[in-house]
Amino acid sequence: MSDFRETTMKRRDFLSLTTLAAGAATLSPLTVGGQVATHAPDEPVWLPLTKDIKTTYIGFGTVTLRTGPQRSILNPKSVELLRYAYDLGIRLFDLADSYDIHNVFAEAMKDKPRDSYTLVTKLALPRVDVPVAERACPEESVKRFLQECKTDYIDVLQLHCITNGHWTQDFAREMDSFAKMKEEGLIRAHGISSHSNAATDVASETEWCEVVTICINTEGQWMDWPGGYQTQPGDPAMVPEVVRAAERSTKKAYDAGKALIAMKVLGHGEGRMANDPELRKKSTKYVMNLKQFHSIIVGFTETEHIDEFVANVADIQSNG
Repeated sequence: MSDFRETTMKRRDFLSLTTLAAGAATLSPLTVGGQVATHAPDEPVWLPLTKDIKTTYIGFGTVTLRTGPQRSILNPKSVELLRYAYDLGIRLFDLADSYDIHNVFAEAMKDKPRDSYTLVTKLALPRVDVPVAERACPEESVKRFLQECKTDYIDVLQLHCITNGHWTQDFAREMDSFAKMKEEGLIRAHGISSHSNAATDVASETEWCEVVTICINTEGQWMDWPGGYQTQPGDPAMVPEVVRAAERSTKKAYDAGKALIAMKVLGHGEGRMANDPELRKKSTKYVMNLKQFHSIIVGFTETEHIDEFVANVADIQSNG
């Protein structure tokens, strides 16, 4: 077993054994006497994502900040939400070029030390029918990302929304570009955001892929169904098998030593979980108890949503 795998096991032991009664800052905001802490810990607990990158267990998935009335380059509410999360100790931020969120994030972090947060962003995929020679240059896109985010480097750069098992052939050029940018120090790790079990399975077998973001929840929302990716469940009787299939792919990636980030844990804030806090907690507990994810990212649109998720994580961590 490698040193990194030993470290991740210690990290998981920490998650299972740390108690609120100890009075120490844990992975994110604490609950004290049943109430959510209203201030940040002096220093959030950093956990290994890869052997070179640290992160916090809870992350902010910013796709929710691009929709509806919040879509604005410098929407004050979006900036406020990002800063609120940061001040609570949430230091993993998941961005993407297609979210139009880079400049918003830069505004929110403008007075924060660069080493005090982990930045993930994603490159939109070219159409596979576009000849490689005619595709946009990934290096030029990433240089723009750096300017928009006002940073010298990106912690994790991913190919966005992979939905098939032949992506290593489709996007070999982009993969080579990512590897080159890592050598140059523009990015620190690369990988994919996966929207199919087949994509995750290939990631498990691909040395290039270091970080995989995976859709998983208890309700089958925004997950891989027979016949393809579905944002909402089909036949309710099929949900258990859909979830088990995602589990199998996740375990394969975990066993292969990939850094794993869970997404869509609350079903993108839609469907049954949107109006049922018990289902949201159930799904959170399910993903945490898999003990295979380095971080969980959730898209928030209100500070109350952040408080609820943080309280749920702390309660599950404390009480199982």
